[in-house]
Amino acid sequence: MSHERNDEDQRRAYWTQQMEAAHDFVQEMMSRPVVECGEPLASLPDAVAASGVTVDFSSTLNSSRYERIYYLRQGLIEGFIGAAEAINDRGWTLKVEDGFRSPVMQKFGAMQEIVFDMVLDRVIWENNGKVPDGALMFRRLSAIAANCPKVGTHMSGSAIDISVFSSESSEEIDRGGSYLEISELTPIGSPFVTSVQRSHRDQIDAIMTSHGFVAYPYEFWHYSQGDAYTEYLNNTGKPARYGPVNFDPDTTTITPMADPTKYLNTIEEIEKGIDAALNRRDMG
Repeated sequence: MSHERNDEDQRRAYWTQQMEAAHDFVQEMMSRPVVECGEPLASLPDAVAASGVTVDFSSTLNSSRYERIYYLRQGLIEGFIGAAEAINDRGWTLKVEDGFRSPVMQKFGAMQEIVFDMVLDRVIWENNGKVPDGALMFRRLSAIAANCPKVGTHMSGSAIDISVFSSESSEEIDRGGSYLEISELTPIGSPFVTSVQRSHRDQIDAIMTSHGFVAYPYEFWHYSQGDAYTEYLNNTGKPARYGPVNFDPDTTTITPMADPTKYLNTIEEIEKGIDAALNRRDMG
């Protein structure tokens, strides 16, 4: 029993440490320089169709209400196709779970019930059963779902969320949880995954890295390139070339966002979200 208790304490301490590190990372990104290059976005499904590689795309709605926008900056398409091909060569298939997000998609992504409730449950666990106040929930959500365009690389058209499946069996390659796992297993370097899960993470990460993509350290499924995350994590000293943009899929035009540091969800909105989630708990 004491062993189980010690393990639980270790997992809780690790989660807290990682979420605080993620919050600090996000705060650092707020001040990182961006020199938007104006490069257009390109369709990932079109690129896949022209290349002959096998890639799957999620058919679910973003935030349970918006069609997903499977676009990346044009300069990242070659690396994306190369990574997909290398994954195919392993007998695996890359699945893109999400691509470009507009601010409204990002806003409701954090507040959708399935995500908000998972995060709240985890923070209550972190708090030894105590419901967190709005400030702590705001802090945790900001680390898991970027709360302003400046730090949300999906809104820069430079990020994708990915899963990987066996091409033969269609079973997911086990990385210690599926897309949107919210736990101490979520950080890519989690010490609580098995040796097999670690090997899968390392193999996929090596492929993505070799094609220019960099993992967000606190989510094993999120990869980006050419943005503030990448320049900072690679310690290049260079400004990001991709920043948050408004994108019109019909015309494929982009314009830099006018106020990229404005919060998408306020503490007051998150406090209301906590109350709604607790009501769902009671009704369930």
